Amino acid sequence: MTIRRARPDRLQHFRPRMHCLKKLEAVVVEMQSGVKGSEQKLNVTTIPHVITGKDVIAWITNKMKSTTEESEAFGTMLVAYGYIYPLQNHRKLVMCNDSSLYRFQTPYFWPTQKWVAEDSDYAIYLAKRNIRKKGLLEPYEQAHYNHLHEWLNHKWDFIVMQATEQYKAGKERRKPDRVVFDCQERAYWIVNKPPRRTHSAMDSGLELLIDPNSDEKIPFDTYRRMNLFYQQAIMSSKVKSSVSLGALNKYVATYKNHDPFLAPCLPSNPWLTDNDSYWTLNMRQVEVPTKMRVERWSFSLFELLRDLRGRDDFKVFLKKEFSGENLAFWEAAEELKWGTASSMTSKAETIFKTFLVPGAPRWINIDGRTMGLTVKGLDHPHRYVLEAAQTHVFLLMKKDTFFRYLKSPVYKEIQKKALNPEAHNFSPAQLEHNAQNRSPGIHPLILWQQAEAEKAKAAAASVPVDVKALMSKLDRIK
Repeated sequence: MTIRRARPDRLQHFRPRMHCLKKLEAVVVEMQSGVKGSEQKLNVTTIPHVITGKDVIAWITNKMKSTTEESEAFGTMLVAYGYIYPLQNHRKLVMCNDSSLYRFQTPYFWPTQKWVAEDSDYAIYLAKRNIRKKGLLEPYEQAHYNHLHEWLNHKWDFIVMQATEQYKAGKERRKPDRVVFDCQERAYWIVNKPPRRTHSAMDSGLELLIDPNSDEKIPFDTYRRMNLFYQQAIMSSKVKSSVSLGALNKYVATYKNHDPFLAPCLPSNPWLTDNDSYWTLNMRQVEVPTKMRVERWSFSLFELLRDLRGRDDFKVFLKKEFSGENLAFWEAAEELKWGTASSMTSKAETIFKTFLVPGAPRWINIDGRTMGLTVKGLDHPHRYVLEAAQTHVFLLMKKDTFFRYLKSPVYKEIQKKALNPEAHNFSPAQLEHNAQNRSPGIHPLILWQQAEAEKAKAAAASVPVDVKALMSKLDRIK
C-alpha cells in the first residue's frame, strides 16, 4: 500500500486517539495468548486459529471483571476497529455471544500502522475480487467498483494489471492460506470502506493521513494558529446564561401546546386513531382554519408565511393596505430560490422588470446599496441572487406590516371564525373499525395540481392592468 504524506498540524489530533488504540492493542496481544483457537471448517476449507465469540466475551469478562453486556460492547469495539474479524457474516461488525467464528487480524492491518485506505488500493482489491468472483460482486462492492472505474478511468489499465498480478500470485499459495488472506483483506476494507449509509468506527476521530516516519514535533505555526483561535474566542461577544435560558424558556412556553409530543392533537392523532380529521382540518384549502393554527400565525412572521393558509390571509390584509408588492417580491424570490435551473434566467428577468427597474408596476422600496448589489447580481443570475433584497423586505414586513396585521380586523375576524374541534374519545371497537376502514387520502399529485392551479390563478390576478390599453379596447368595442 502507498502512504500519503500528511500535514504536520494533524498530528496533534491523532495523538490522543493513537494512545487509546495502543492500549486496545495491548489487550488484543494478551487476548491472543489467553483465548485458545482451533481449526474449523469453513465451507470445504480448514481454517486455523479460529475463535468463537463466546470464548472472547468470557475472557474479557474474566479479565476485566465486567458484566456480559459490557464485555459484548468491548468486543464489538474490537471488531469495529478491525482487530478481530468475523468469518461468517463479514458485514456484521458485531461480537456475538455465541458460537460465531472469528479470527484475530494480522498486525499489518491494525489502525496504528497508519496505512491510508487509498482509492487506488481499494480499486485494485475490487478488481482482483471481480476477477475471482467472475463479475459477481456484492451490491455495495459493485457500486464502489463502478464509481472507482469512473473516477480512476485514466489509470484503470494499471489497476487491472496490478489486480491480475496479485490474483496470479495468490493462486500459488496453499488454499487455507489463500482463504485466510482473503478474509483478512476483506475485513480491512469492510472497516475502512464500509457500504454506503453504514456507520464505521473510522468515520470519526481517527486520522489516518499520517506519515509513520515523520517527526511528531508540533510546528510553531500550529501554536500560532491555536493562539489566534483562543484570542478570537475570548474576544467574541457572549450571551449570559440567564438570557439564553430565558429565551429557551420563552420558546418552550410558546410552542409547548403546539408540540404533538407535549400536547394532544385535536381532534385526535391520526397515526393512533386512523381518523384523518386532523389532516382534513389543517389542509391548505380549508376555508376556516383551526384556533391552534391561527394562534401559531401570531408567533412570528416566519410562522405566518410558512403556513400557506396564513399567507393567503396576510395577502388579503395587504391588498386592503395597498402594499402587497413586498410579499409578492418575497414569494418571487422564494420561487427563484427553489425553482428549476432551466427557468432561473427567465424568472430573474421577470422579477427585475416587475419589482426592481425604475417605474416598475410593483416597484419595491429598498435602500440604494441593496438595490445596487441586487441589480448587479442579476447580470449573472443564480438561486441566491435576491437574498439581500429578500432579507431586507422580510425585515420591513416583520417590523411594521406584521404587527399591524395582528391588530387588524382581518386577523381578528379569522380568530373569531376559527374552529376549535372537540377531542375524539374512541372506544377500542371504534379504533378497530377505523383501522379496517382506513381512507386512502388525497393523492399528492392531485394536491400538487391544485396548488399549481391556485398559483396560476393568483399570478393572473396580480398582473397590473394597463389602463390605456383597456380604454382603447373599450373605444373599439363602442
